[in-house]
Amino acid sequence: MLGALWRRLTRAGRGEPIVVVSGLPRSGTSMMMRMLEAGGLAILADGERSADIDNPKGYFELERIKHLEHETDKSYLRAARGKAVKVISFLIKELPDENDYRVLFMRRDLDEVLTSQQKMIDRLARPDADAGADAMKEAFRNDIARVRVLGRSRPNFELIEIRYQDAVADPAAASRAVNEFLGGQLDEAAMRAAVEESLYRNRGSSAG
Repeated sequence: MLGALWRRLTRAGRGEPIVVVSGLPRSGTSMMMRMLEAGGLAILADGERSADIDNPKGYFELERIKHLEHETDKSYLRAARGKAVKVISFLIKELPDENDYRVLFMRRDLDEVLTSQQKMIDRLARPDADAGADAMKEAFRNDIARVRVLGRSRPNFELIEIRYQDAVADPAAASRAVNEFLGGQLDEAAMRAAVEESLYRNRGSSAG
């Protein structure tokens, strides 16, 4: 109760919250951005990264935000107030305190994440260092833990976890949960329609 009161008191003057769609690479963040846009929420993206075989419906990314870790002036993020923006999980900690955030944290089976990411790397023929699946999985687990801690410890953060598998299997329930978390003003029917099960590839059998 005290935590909720503290959050309300410290939000004064920060304007509308920024809806942050986050997660590990290949965890369903683009799908969630598509759902939010369909539901009527404005998104902050520049279209520099166009749709491809890995994300046929687009990436919904803001290129500049990929450099968040090294920027000192992050005031441009004020333009995302009242909108949705995609931020990879590793960079969540770099979001400035001057904004209020509602974080939709996408979760996906870690083996699926690793398989999907490796296929993308192979297709792009990128010279990424091979850290090994076990080491990468452990790094991903640590990343998830850090985001969860931030969601509890920063007064300007509220976080909900959405499992990619569940959202694809029951888009109505996922749309309802997201809409309730964000205040209930989105078009849930349109959000449901934005989920395409055919794009769920690299399926695994265990939870990540």
